[in-house]
Amino acid sequence: MIHTRRGLNGLVTAPHHMAAEAGADILRRGGNAVEAMVAAAAAIAVVYPHMNSIGGDGFWIIAEPGKDPVGIDASGPAAVLANRDFYADQGYEDRIPPRGPLAALTVPGTVDGWRLALRRAAGWGRALPLSELLAPAIDHAIRGVPVTAGQENLTREKLDELRDVPGFAEIFLTREGGVPAEASLLQQHYLASSLEHLAKAGLRDFYEGDLGALLTSGAEAAGSPLRRADLEGFQAIETTPLRVALDVGTAYNMPPPTQGVSALMILALFQRLNVAEAESFAHIHGLVEATKQAFLLRDAHVTDPFHMDRDAAGWLAPDFLDERAAAIDPARALPWPRPALPGDTIWMGAADGEGRVVSFIQSTFWEFGSGTVPAGTGIALQNRGASFSLDPGHANRLKPGKRPFHTLIPALARLKDGRTLAYGNMGGEGQPQSQAAIFTRHVMFGQPMQEAITAPRWLLGRTWGAETTTLKLEDRFDGALLAALEAAGHDIELMPPFTSTMGHAGAVATRPDGVIEGANDPRSDGAAVAL
Repeated sequence: MIHTRRGLNGLVTAPHHMAAEAGADILRRGGNAVEAMVAAAAAIAVVYPHMNSIGGDGFWIIAEPGKDPVGIDASGPAAVLANRDFYADQGYEDRIPPRGPLAALTVPGTVDGWRLALRRAAGWGRALPLSELLAPAIDHAIRGVPVTAGQENLTREKLDELRDVPGFAEIFLTREGGVPAEASLLQQHYLASSLEHLAKAGLRDFYEGDLGALLTSGAEAAGSPLRRADLEGFQAIETTPLRVALDVGTAYNMPPPTQGVSALMILALFQRLNVAEAESFAHIHGLVEATKQAFLLRDAHVTDPFHMDRDAAGWLAPDFLDERAAAIDPARALPWPRPALPGDTIWMGAADGEGRVVSFIQSTFWEFGSGTVPAGTGIALQNRGASFSLDPGHANRLKPGKRPFHTLIPALARLKDGRTLAYGNMGGEGQPQSQAAIFTRHVMFGQPMQEAITAPRWLLGRTWGAETTTLKLEDRFDGALLAALEAAGHDIELMPPFTSTMGHAGAVATRPDGVIEGANDPRSDGAAVAL
C-alpha cells in the first residue's frame, strides 16, 4: 500500500522516480521549488522519453505565499512555412500527418519556459547554477537508464508508424532495429551533449545559438517546415491563470490555448449538482455529464486566444455556470458521439520549505511526438501541430505563427483550510477528468490524497489505444454502480485495473502548519519524495 508522503523541507512528485529524486536533490542543496522542477523536467525527458522531450511544450503555475499564482505558457507556434498550401504541396489536403517531419511544425517551447520560470525565481535565495540543475539529466543520459515497461510496450505498439521516421531508430530502437526490452539499458549520448551545451551556453541557445542551428538544420533536412527564424523569434510568456470560486476555495488552471477552462468548468458544474456521497452514481455520473458540457464549448471554440471569438473566462461566470448545470440530467446520460483527443504527457509537482508550490506539465503530444530526431541532437520533436485542422472554417485551423489547441493543464488550488494544492495528470482527454476525480475525492469528500489518486478512475473518450468515445472505467468499481451507469445510458467499456490509459496523476500540498504532503500514481513508475 502506498501512503501519502509528508515532509517539512520540500517535496517533489513525478511519474518516474529518477525525476522525483533529481528535483528532491536540488531541494536538499538549498534550491527552491522552481529550480527543483527544472531539474526534474530535464531528468524526466531523459528517463521517460516516450512521454515527453525537451523538443516539446510546457506549462507552469507557480504559487508564492501571499501572492496570486502566475502561469507560464511555453507552447510554441506554427512555423512561418506551415500553411495549407505547404501541406497540399506534400499531398495532404484533409489533415496534417501525425508522425514524421511534417508533423514537427511547431516551435518546441518547454526549454524557454524553464528559463522564464528560473527568472521569476531569481530572488528566492541563492540561485543554483544551471549546470547543477541539468547534471542529473546529463548523468542519466550518459550512463543510461533501465527501459520501463511502458516504454517497451508503447514502442512495440507504435513501431510501424515510427521506425522509419528520420532519427527515431538510431535513438530509440536496438542496433538490430528491434524494441528495447524492459530493464535494458537506454543511453542517449546525443541528448547528453545537447544538455551539456545548454548548461554552458544558457537556455536561449536552444533558440538563438548553436543548438538551435543544429536543431533547425536537421529538422529542415528531414522535411520539417521549422526554420532557424521560427526558433529565434520565440519566447515563453507569463500569463494569468483562469480561476473559479468554489465552496472549498479557489481553483486555478491555464487559459487558452489550453483546455484549462474545461477543468474549472467541470468542478464548478459538479458543485452545483449538490452531490452528497463520494463514489456514488451521482458522483461519477455528475462528473461525466459536467465533462460533456465543458467539452462541447472547448471543442467548438478553444484555440490560440488571439484567434478565438469567445472569452473563455466568461464560461466561468456564475450565471453561465448555473445555466450549463441546469442542462445536466441527474438521471440520464447525454449522448456522446464526440471525437477524441490523444496525448502523452508528464505532470509533476514541487513544493519547497518556504511554501512555494509549482504545478508543471511537459509534453510532445503523442508518444515520442513526431518521432523526428534532428541529427546530432538526440531531441525528439513534438507533433503538437498535428492537432491543427486544415479545414479553413475550423476554430483550430492551421495558420503560421498560431499556437495550436493544447490539452496540457497544470492545476492549482488555494483552499479555505489554508492549503495550496498542486495537482495534475497526463493524457489528452483524461487530464481534466482525472483532475476532477482527484479534486472531488480529496478536497470535496475528504479522502486522503494518495487514496484519491489510487482509486479507480474513468475516461470519457480516449488517451491511448483505440479511437472510441465510450465511457471507460477501470474494472475496480462496484458492480451495482456500473449497472446504474449503464442503465442511465452510458456506453460502458471496462478497462484493466491500474491501466495507464487513465494517466499518471500526482499531487502536492502545503499545509498552514508547515507540513508538505504529496502523492504519486501507482499506475506510473514514479515517486513522491519528501524532505
